[in-house]
Amino acid sequence: MVLWGADRLTEGASGIARNMRMPEMVIGLTIVAAGTSAPELFVSLVSALRGTTDMAVGNVIGSNVFNTMLIVGCAAMVAPMVIAPSTVRKDIPATVIASALMVILCLDDFSSLSLNGKCISRIDGIILFAGFILFMAYTLKKAKQDSTGQETAETAPAVRRSQPWKCWLWLLVGLGCLIFGSNLFVGSASAVATQLGMSESVVGLTIVAGGTSLPELATSVVAARKGQSAIAIGNVIGSNVFNILAILGLTATVCPIQIQGITLLDVGMQLGSVLLLWFFCFTKYTVARWEGALLSLLFIAYMAVLIG
Repeated sequence: MVLWGADRLTEGASGIARNMRMPEMVIGLTIVAAGTSAPELFVSLVSALRGTTDMAVGNVIGSNVFNTMLIVGCAAMVAPMVIAPSTVRKDIPATVIASALMVILCLDDFSSLSLNGKCISRIDGIILFAGFILFMAYTLKKAKQDSTGQETAETAPAVRRSQPWKCWLWLLVGLGCLIFGSNLFVGSASAVATQLGMSESVVGLTIVAGGTSLPELATSVVAARKGQSAIAIGNVIGSNVFNILAILGLTATVCPIQIQGITLLDVGMQLGSVLLLWFFCFTKYTVARWEGALLSLLFIAYMAVLIG
């Protein structure tokens, strides 16, 4: 269900990008990223409201590590990902800034490097969500500037062939399959993990994060296989920013988050993985297959440490 939904979502998003004369990168950063992050939003909000805030924070951090290392890694191994220079200069730095801002807000007063007992307050949540609004405004403004006068002979026929209603239908159907399939997985996996005696933070960082990131994994791999690297990398970058600024910001605004069980290793992996991806993108503006394999191996090592 998740794989089929990702295929339909990618097809619909590509058609919308052409019909609206918008670059596919922007669709990946906005519509696809927000849609595939819906499971994280739902799980984090419900977790916070039920008092299991460790799972809410772990879900966001774990999903971002999953996105940056395993999803980009798998997509690059399927087909080397070509990265636009503007993505390296403007879009990826937005993820770096969001990750660094989260670390600063988690450490709070810097009186201790331990995160246990720290709190992401309502004010912190409002700051994060305000950052998300600024990011979206900047992205849409840049898209409008980039799309002005960009229609070419190749895009014109594609626009005529794409029926808008069908594009939106596939996007909504695909999104529904992604969310429903992921929720089935997360509900079952979380119950099994709890029965095995795993802590809420580790469940959030591993099982829940992996399950809620299945839409991003499926969407990015399918997009990479179709040669649509812009949607694949845009989906990852947009989802990471959405997870930190929108999901964590909205969750903390609704219910202040008390941090327990999350360590500097976890937030450090989130920030470090984005910096490593940024470095790889500078090499000929391509994430090669061997770089994707390295990202995937590092992710497996991090999971082994958590489970161990």
